[in-house]
Amino acid sequence: MNDPRSAWSAQGTNGKAVLFVHGFTGSPVSLTPWAQHFADAGYSVEVPLLPGHGTSPEAMNKTRWQQWYLEAERAYESLASSHEGVAICALSMGGALALRLGALKKPRSLVLVNPLVHIKGVNRFLIPIVSKVLSTQPAVGGDIKKEGVNEYAYAKTPLKAANSLLHLLSDVQGRIAAVKEPLMLIHSKEDHVVPSSNAEWILGNVGSGVKEELLLLDSYHVATIDNDAPEIFAKSKIFIEQNW
Repeated sequence: MNDPRSAWSAQGTNGKAVLFVHGFTGSPVSLTPWAQHFADAGYSVEVPLLPGHGTSPEAMNKTRWQQWYLEAERAYESLASSHEGVAICALSMGGALALRLGALKKPRSLVLVNPLVHIKGVNRFLIPIVSKVLSTQPAVGGDIKKEGVNEYAYAKTPLKAANSLLHLLSDVQGRIAAVKEPLMLIHSKEDHVVPSSNAEWILGNVGSGVKEELLLLDSYHVATIDNDAPEIFAKSKIFIEQNW
């Protein structure tokens, strides 16, 4: 039986492709239903498993943000080489990786769900210090309102990887104005992982001429497999098709 956390892909028929990028300590589990929605409509899709994810917190602590980005970039280039264009859909930290791709590549559009671009408060200062003496802390995954849904995220947060995440976020903040692609930003009214200031900051600083915002009322952070998932799937597909 295949591991549900494994990378997932499907070959389409319409010449178009969509890359899906998962979040920190997560896996393709959080995105495969969304990707399947596009595959059913004829798109080629790829949901890569980022290095260090889908294994163990200890393994993830041995990876850094550059490795996560390079895997997302590899998947993007693979799709771009054989299709007329690539759109990018992403969740949480995947949103930061997608924005970096948007600044450096030329995707057709970006759809970000509860994207992460900054960590405010005490954690921003504690993570670099604590990561030197501790390897993990309590988990950030699993913030889902719908009962019985499992995103298979880590039970602990790998702190060395979290410290590297801070460097990724700083890099993306410095590139945000270079992101010009049409952007759809979807965020939950109640999110216990990523504060709404992230969505506000992105919308206020991104260089995109086309920006669309969607507020979700019945989902928490991992909204792509929560109660509002059907709305995300339908409206993101409309947005991507309109901005192809």
